[in-house]
Amino acid sequence: MTHSTLFSRRTLLGSAITGAATLALPSFVHAQAGRAHVVVVGGGFGGATAARYLRQRAPQVRVTLIEPAERFITCPFSNLYLAGLRSWDSLGHGYDGLRQAGVDVVHARADDVDTAARTLRLSSGQTLHYDRLVLSPGVDMRWNAIEGYGEAAAQTAPHAWKAGAQTQLLRQQMHAMADGGCFVMVIPDNPFRCPPGPYERAAMVAHYFQRHKPRSKILLLDAKDNFSKQGLFLQAFKMLYGDMIEWVKQSDDGQVLRVDAKALEVETVFGTRHKAAVLNVIPPQKAGFIAERAGVTDASGWVPVKAESFESRQIAGVYVLGDATIAAPMPKSGFAANTQGKVAAAAIAAELTGQPAPVAAYANTCYSLIGPDHGISVAGVYRAQAGKLTEVPDSGGVSPLEGNAAFRAAEARYGAAWYAAISADIWDR
Repeated sequence: MTHSTLFSRRTLLGSAITGAATLALPSFVHAQAGRAHVVVVGGGFGGATAARYLRQRAPQVRVTLIEPAERFITCPFSNLYLAGLRSWDSLGHGYDGLRQAGVDVVHARADDVDTAARTLRLSSGQTLHYDRLVLSPGVDMRWNAIEGYGEAAAQTAPHAWKAGAQTQLLRQQMHAMADGGCFVMVIPDNPFRCPPGPYERAAMVAHYFQRHKPRSKILLLDAKDNFSKQGLFLQAFKMLYGDMIEWVKQSDDGQVLRVDAKALEVETVFGTRHKAAVLNVIPPQKAGFIAERAGVTDASGWVPVKAESFESRQIAGVYVLGDATIAAPMPKSGFAANTQGKVAAAAIAAELTGQPAPVAAYANTCYSLIGPDHGISVAGVYRAQAGKLTEVPDSGGVSPLEGNAAFRAAEARYGAAWYAAISADIWDR
């Protein structure tokens, strides 16, 4: 792939994110739209996008966003906080912009759903009635899927896979670690939130260690043999950090079966024990709690959705976005959730206003920073075909292995620009 081809595909992605569509259900008549109420649960990349764009497409529809946090802390770029390349405040986004756009924002937790009565019960005790429900609940950890790694263990061996207190705890442990210690990361099998995320984290931890604890090591114990952007990551690990990072794949005894969080020790399938100075366990995951309560998850723990709209395949009138969904070949990423939110907003607006359903278009770009001036990316465009999501041929790809220093530095800048642009698109305007 040439550099110019990669750039042109990124241009295609920029136009594709504005597309949206679904198959229409029997519609409300136009007069009813003004009385319709759409409730959105989750104020992250998917939910906040859906709320904002639904207000734009159908301003006569009442939209309520339910989100416990007054400021949303993004998982994207949280690894840069670990490296000291981003401040904590730079990861946080408030909801005043959505309020100004006409969204009713309620800071509470969604505790239960009655999809037959179309009601949502909140932690405040309030019950909301809805005509359409959008769930963007993110992920929950599968506690004890790895023996010994329950919720309490995360206070000693943090996962930091939900940005917030866990991220801050992991950084504190890194700072407190003596030079020469070993940072051990346990990486799950697919599917999980942000497939390239563990490897970007390894690079950002290595960047911090290189400056402050140069005798330290990073051990990656992986439950799979292949990962997103693998060639690019391994090339950059060696080039930027020498032998500091060691990746052990599943077939080389990388899969962890047991965790002793108090001892900061893990045991692999073959019985090998590894002692850590800092232990970062990323466990297997599933759709967030409220998806289970709504009855939209299947036996996998994830949510099957209609490719044309991201409406639940289980329950009509409930749309599910982002990491909680079964949406392969789309990855579980912030950009993917953002485009899915636009699709769902267009679908719901079309239903409630009696308009034709537009044609769905989805896109994803995922930037990973390996050093301050070394970025890589993967991109793709997707369509709904015969009820399934398919990647448009030749629509994306990964950064070229032969990219020079200037190209890698440009990708690092593009990543920062992407974060600023998508934050403005969702929250900061």
